[in-house]
Amino acid sequence: MNFDNLFQAQLDKLKEEGNYRVFAELQRKCGDFPRVQNHGEGQDEVTVWCSNDYLGMGQNPDVIQAMLDTVQSCGTGAGGTRNISGNAHHHKLLEAELADLHGKEAALLFTSGYVSNWAALSTLGSRLPNAVILSDALNHASMIEGIRHARCEKRVWKHNDVADLDRQLQELPANATKIIAFESVYSMDGDIAPIREIVEVAEKHGAMTYIDEVHAVGMYGPRGGGVAEREGLMDRITLIEGTLGKAYGVVGGYITGSHALVDFIRSFASGFIFTTALPPAVAAAARASIRHLKHSSYEREMQQHQVARLRARLDAEGIPHVHNDSHIIPVMVKDPVKCKMLSDILMEQFGIYVQPINYPTVPKGTERLRFTPGPLHSDEDIEYLVMALKTLWKQCAIAHAVA
Repeated sequence: MNFDNLFQAQLDKLKEEGNYRVFAELQRKCGDFPRVQNHGEGQDEVTVWCSNDYLGMGQNPDVIQAMLDTVQSCGTGAGGTRNISGNAHHHKLLEAELADLHGKEAALLFTSGYVSNWAALSTLGSRLPNAVILSDALNHASMIEGIRHARCEKRVWKHNDVADLDRQLQELPANATKIIAFESVYSMDGDIAPIREIVEVAEKHGAMTYIDEVHAVGMYGPRGGGVAEREGLMDRITLIEGTLGKAYGVVGGYITGSHALVDFIRSFASGFIFTTALPPAVAAAARASIRHLKHSSYEREMQQHQVARLRARLDAEGIPHVHNDSHIIPVMVKDPVKCKMLSDILMEQFGIYVQPINYPTVPKGTERLRFTPGPLHSDEDIEYLVMALKTLWKQCAIAHAVA
């Protein structure tokens, strides 16, 4: 059997549907973000409009210096798993910083947000007696994978529909260990969960709450603790999960909760036990970023200002985008081929990089360009982007928004 033919057949189908993904070959330039060097086709320098480094903290001098200093003092890698020689003092300092950020007793680091969701949910679902995980219909793939691996009963409730969640909780037997898994900010549509209502329903039914704040930590709340901090709800949530790879500008994931909960995950989660630890320099840089954003609101305020400015300009030009209360601006194209074409033209002709978001990340027919303005985007950057989109909307005969 020719296995390559089997592989290629499915790849060809993906290309025919317009859903084949091509990576842009870019190189960030220290101190010049959102400008990056382009090693692919098109202009040599492009402006990035789809980065998850939401606040530009990957360019912050204090964060860079913390990483450099720690490399000089500790070297590069951790040297092993946390259980075998890889447990560094910098890991413990960062976990203490994260626990303080979320008002929890303890925290645990993972190599990515994907791994922290997968490891924590799979461990909770597989080891707690009679576990039932109730998952929001639009939860991230990492949460879905963790729930699948748990091999416990799963219920999917309608997206952000607290009444449906309440109904499904009522149907469960009294001896069920109920775990409600949801996100605060949903990354594709940018909508925000009704966290208070979810918590109240959870408390009514004696359920555990598991919130993914990866697109919110650093971004919301007076110290960057996320939407739950902004709403004053962190103490009522059982487990808060987050990432170091978005607003904090580094890499890694984590969970926070009680001492017993965190020790339980530490002791039983294979995704933690058998994975090489984050390099100490990464932990030090992440800690510097978190400490900075606990005390500085400037980056958040500037980012929110630029988000509002871009939304207003898109509205003025009739460019259709999803209205939400977050920092994520999905500009709707609703066609995978046109979405990829627009992305290519923006890159090659205008020096604007925004990745097309197609199936399976979003449902077919909802393809979009996902913009994430940041504090380092200038007003001139926004005007240039809107001009380019206005030009292409006319050239490609894409429907404008109805006023």
